Amino acid sequence: MAANQLVQIGALLIDGLSIGLLYAMLGLGITLVFGLGGVLNLALGVFSIIALLLTFELTGTIPLVGAAAVAVVGTAAVGLVLERSLLQLVYRSEGDDRLMLGIFTTLGLSILLQGVLALRYSGLFSVPIELPSIRVFGVFIRGGSLVIIALSLLVLVIMYLFFSRTYTGMATRTIMQDEVGAVYCGIDTGKMRTLVFVLSIAIAGIAGVLYGITFEAGVSDAFNLTITAVIVSIVGGVTSIPGVVAAGVLLGVLTTFVSAFLGSYISTIALFGAAIIVLLVKPEGIQ
Repeated sequence: MAANQLVQIGALLIDGLSIGLLYAMLGLGITLVFGLGGVLNLALGVFSIIALLLTFELTGTIPLVGAAAVAVVGTAAVGLVLERSLLQLVYRSEGDDRLMLGIFTTLGLSILLQGVLALRYSGLFSVPIELPSIRVFGVFIRGGSLVIIALSLLVLVIMYLFFSRTYTGMATRTIMQDEVGAVYCGIDTGKMRTLVFVLSIAIAGIAGVLYGITFEAGVSDAFNLTITAVIVSIVGGVTSIPGVVAAGVLLGVLTTFVSAFLGSYISTIALFGAAIIVLLVKPEGIQ
């Protein structure tokens, strides 16, 4: 294999890892809410776009880091309001009724929010920052990819520590595994659902801001981000947090290579194809 081909593969691996970690964060947002409350949040991608747009708007007023932080907190606050109002109605249902009602409710919310955003934001937007590429062992790596990898890993490590080392995190995992048993143990499932929903929106917001470092996105991209998040969650095992992270990375690397050699349209087909193959071979996901 020629040296330039090795360099190209190395660069693609880094880009694929960065995209895969973004996929993992989006998939985690779906998994947390579905695993804890039985609600498939089809509005998740909109919150990523909201965070990106807020960052874009605020960057001219305050420093970028502050703008991103305010955008993520503001997006999470919107999620809190919606959870305490709209989703509380969904949680009154049980089983399949909750699942179906959650799908229609969050899908309707997604359409509503996209319509409102489209009234003002009609183009493509990105985080206004220029990060130079660096050369490592002959491989030119985009600065944006390195920032995405570093910050995504930081978020995922924090989430791992939260769910494995804190009482609240372990209580959340208990509910995901056995809600009835968690109630008997005295765990307030309502408060945990609210906490996890807001946390999932914050994670989606961070993913949206990081996405905007390398790519441009518009309001219409919210649906694509949601579908990607759902696919990653399903491939990862729906309720398995490690599985979702692994699925995100694998699918990110796959789509990056396919897009580079065969085009973005084929990479979308490959994303769905990989999901179908995994579900045929391991219906429970890779976990």
